[in-house]
Amino acid sequence: MIELQPVKGTRDFFPEQMRLRNWLFEVWRSVALQFGFEEYDACILEHAELYTRKAGDEITQQLYNFKDKGARELSLRPEVTPSLARMVLRHQKALSFPLKWFTIAQCFRYERMTKGRRREHFQWNADIIGQPSEVAEAEVLCMLLMACKKMGLTSQHIRIYLNDRRILNAILEQLAIPQSQHLNIMIVMDKRDKVPPDVFATLLQEQKMSLDQVHKLVETLSLGSMQQLADRLGECEGMTRLQQVMQLVDAAGLGDYLQFDVSIVRGLSYYTGMVFEVNDTSKSQRAICGGGRYDSLLSSYGGETIPAVGFGFGDVVIADTLAEYGKLPEFSRSLDYMVVPFSMDQMGAALRISNRLRDIGKRVECDMSLKKVKKALQKADELGVQQVLMLFPDELAAGEVVLRNMETREQTNIKLEELMIEES
Repeated sequence: MIELQPVKGTRDFFPEQMRLRNWLFEVWRSVALQFGFEEYDACILEHAELYTRKAGDEITQQLYNFKDKGARELSLRPEVTPSLARMVLRHQKALSFPLKWFTIAQCFRYERMTKGRRREHFQWNADIIGQPSEVAEAEVLCMLLMACKKMGLTSQHIRIYLNDRRILNAILEQLAIPQSQHLNIMIVMDKRDKVPPDVFATLLQEQKMSLDQVHKLVETLSLGSMQQLADRLGECEGMTRLQQVMQLVDAAGLGDYLQFDVSIVRGLSYYTGMVFEVNDTSKSQRAICGGGRYDSLLSSYGGETIPAVGFGFGDVVIADTLAEYGKLPEFSRSLDYMVVPFSMDQMGAALRISNRLRDIGKRVECDMSLKKVKKALQKADELGVQQVLMLFPDELAAGEVVLRNMETREQTNIKLEELMIEES
């Protein structure tokens, strides 16, 4: 027999799961449109070079990559941002900046599976390209929070944990660590909450940090407040910019959701400014969402330096979070009508009535099972049907059908002409 299970780390979506997925996608899409974003899509297959040229990113080790029949090195996309950069560079002269684009894309990464992490997932990506001021950061954070609020999550449930790559650079500079080592050390710093303290210290020493530098870094990362860190660093562009972002979000009435967290690093090398993650207030699981400013990504692919801010919001962790807080909606199938014939010679009439109702926008199940009344009504209950049209022979011969209201259980005879007039 063939293997019936989906490929390890991937999912089948049966109708019940599709209802959740469609609801989530609708929240994402409706909020993005409310904020004036435009939808785009990109190829699920990309040239592997789009990802491998970013040396140092963990993602390069997680590619589903292969050679096609033309010996081209290709990869399933592990994330969307590089595809967006490629598209913008390709048509840069024809585009009017700033761009506000979003997509809902399926991504693939070959990695070890843990809670909240699969080898494929769907991800809402939204980016503002060509806006250098902190207004861009504030807008994407406000949009994220609107989506979370629509799902029933409030500041009692979640926080946006914020940091800035320039703050991290300033910390490392204060420790006299050469600029050339910063990126690799940041990649290690991104693992701080994921490995034991002794392992974290060892990983830092492997990046040529002295034991004294490691101790001082751990001490700095353990400071309790943004003000304490600001006092230690002195003048710092990243701190100033981050405070401006937080002030803007606070002015929008959403300051309760924000929390400075110097441990937020984000593992991708292209971030240049603010970085953030959305997580529950206990940070007991993987981040729900993450992103930041990446002003140098387009230039790293050979284009001009164009400021950009964006995020990725996956479908796996948010579903777990909503379930944990009891915020998952109840999804049930709903149909306006079920048309029930009881013999083959009624099928033509049943299809005609069904299609007429569909023409005027109704959701209609035409029951082909030829079951008896009791069984047909049981099926209607299971399908969430509001009204059943039963085609009994005598009534149908008189141009009538029996209309049963599935909520009240009341039945009435109604002429077909009246049904169509009423519904139109």
